[in-house]
Amino acid sequence: MRNIALPGGDVVPVLGQGTWMMGEKPERRHEEIAALRLGVSLGMTLIDTAEMYGEGATERLVGEALDGLRDQVFLVSKVYPHNASRRGVIAACERSLARLRTDRLDLYLLHWRGAVPLEETIAGFEALRQAGKIRHWGVSNFDTDDMDALFEVPGADACVTDQVLYNLARRGPEYDLAPWLAAHDLPMMAYSPIEQGRLPKHGILGDIARTRHVEPLQIALAWVLSQPGVIAIPKAGTQAHVRANRAAHDIDLTPDELALLDHHFEPPARKYPLEMI
Repeated sequence: MRNIALPGGDVVPVLGQGTWMMGEKPERRHEEIAALRLGVSLGMTLIDTAEMYGEGATERLVGEALDGLRDQVFLVSKVYPHNASRRGVIAACERSLARLRTDRLDLYLLHWRGAVPLEETIAGFEALRQAGKIRHWGVSNFDTDDMDALFEVPGADACVTDQVLYNLARRGPEYDLAPWLAAHDLPMMAYSPIEQGRLPKHGILGDIARTRHVEPLQIALAWVLSQPGVIAIPKAGTQAHVRANRAAHDIDLTPDELALLDHHFEPPARKYPLEMI
């Protein structure tokens, strides 16, 4: 598994595991837990979740899945913007820790920018960090202007990532957000890197996949993983899907294949507002 360094030196895998919409259907619980545990065994040791997902149900599932595995995992969760005041973020983190059955988060993110002043959120994050409840903090769904505003706040240089929607069909961050992050040595964390499976499986993705005897969505994930400074966190609710994602990590796209993908999924020629789903 290839790795990427966060500011401060911690190393995480470029391919992790997302959990959005997991833990919401009892009949899938056993398989979802098995999928997360398999992913960890295959080196996908970064697991991302949020208090918003299933209003805590997903965090509870992740906590159960990590029984006996916690020390092998880089665990990420996110706080609702309306909980992100100085006191609110501390209380929200404590609730997440209880659901996750752990005493600390490796990374805690502000899920998106809300009405609470960023100074308050950073103060809460720093209090949590000093108390050993979180090891790092960052943001999610922040566009370039949001990052500019964040970095005007004292203490913002402790931010270690921005998690955003990014895939072949959603390349807007490449125009100015990705260069901004690279200039500040911050990796970008890509959620929904295969557009929740909705990318076209015919056309160029299908053509490249056939020549390589893999699936089209594996090519799409391999493309995200080929981008410098990017961590991908696809969700996989079955063990077969986990194995397919892990195999995509080992697909080394050629310059010709990358050029074909650029031709059919064009990079942005102007600024687009950051998208969210």
